[in-house]
Amino acid sequence: MAKDLIKINKWLYPASWIYGAGVWLRNKLFDWGYYKERSFDLPVICIGNLTVGGTGKTPHTEYLIKLLQKNFQVAVLSRGYKRKSKGFVLAQANTPVHQIGDEPFQMKQKFPNIHMAVDADRCHGIEQLCQESIATGTDVILLDDAFQHRYVKAGVNILLVDYNRMITEDTLLPAGRMREPISGKDRAHIVIITKCPKEMKPMEYRVLQKQMNLYAFQQLYYTTLDYGKLFPLFNGGREYSMQQIHPAVHILLVTGIAAPQVLEEDLLAINKNIHTLAYGDHHDFTEQDILDIERQFLELPEGKRMIITTEKDSVRIASHPQLPESIKPYIYVLPIEIVFLQDQQEMFNKYILDYVRKNSRNSRLFEG
Repeated sequence: MAKDLIKINKWLYPASWIYGAGVWLRNKLFDWGYYKERSFDLPVICIGNLTVGGTGKTPHTEYLIKLLQKNFQVAVLSRGYKRKSKGFVLAQANTPVHQIGDEPFQMKQKFPNIHMAVDADRCHGIEQLCQESIATGTDVILLDDAFQHRYVKAGVNILLVDYNRMITEDTLLPAGRMREPISGKDRAHIVIITKCPKEMKPMEYRVLQKQMNLYAFQQLYYTTLDYGKLFPLFNGGREYSMQQIHPAVHILLVTGIAAPQVLEEDLLAINKNIHTLAYGDHHDFTEQDILDIERQFLELPEGKRMIITTEKDSVRIASHPQLPESIKPYIYVLPIEIVFLQDQQEMFNKYILDYVRKNSRNSRLFEG
């Protein structure tokens, strides 16, 4: 499976060398102090990767929200990829998806009490979230997909690496999918290998640890994907697990994510009647796409059919004005969650909570 996802376009190596030289120079200008990194008075946690898409940033960010929101006012700052707005936008309960992007919209819907903001200029976005008049009581800021945004000096950098496309076997854009050389991993405080098989042998962990070749100060974790209960996109109704889907039911899987192969294989393991419509990451569904979804769905056996999509895709599908009423009752959403392997969850949680407590406003006031 892993090798199937790693496709190197060797004929593009010359372009990758030119791109790599530019990235190397930019990073060196930060290292030498010509470009300034900026620290902030609040705890800032960055979640990102070295590759283009598909490492599981959203479920890992949501894990951090769940961990922190019990005791802290959490703010999440994202670029808001493919949004139709400009500058800084702080999401409200009624903010439409096109104003902030699909992933921020999803997080705001799931966690209404967080401050969810988008801004391409992360320094400016953090400045806004630190103002009481804009985002009251912010205790900690999560930066979504900002590992390359070095103008912000985060207190904790979390680097996500896809098990199915290890950075040790990939190469730079455009020949591969890496945004910067593998040496970029040295900036991470925590490295998480994501989408691991649920059952890995001790030898596999040792091989991955050796591959990553981390410094002593860096912590290495392993997570796998798990799935919540399927729920209807419209009108409420029954929720049930994937295992409860009748084997005779035909499933039309509609995705617009970077790496749908893992999800498709997991569904195939419990149901062989999978029909896939896979679009590009953050796909903006057109009227023709909606017609194609309706047509393919109606071609499935009547009375034994359903549509499954991801949470990220569901927010764009649900708001589409051309979505037919006839197929709405058959659209189900499959939530994706992450689970730590090797009983590492408690250690990870403690690291994050200790960092936020130590660097919170209350802590500094107490020390003062």
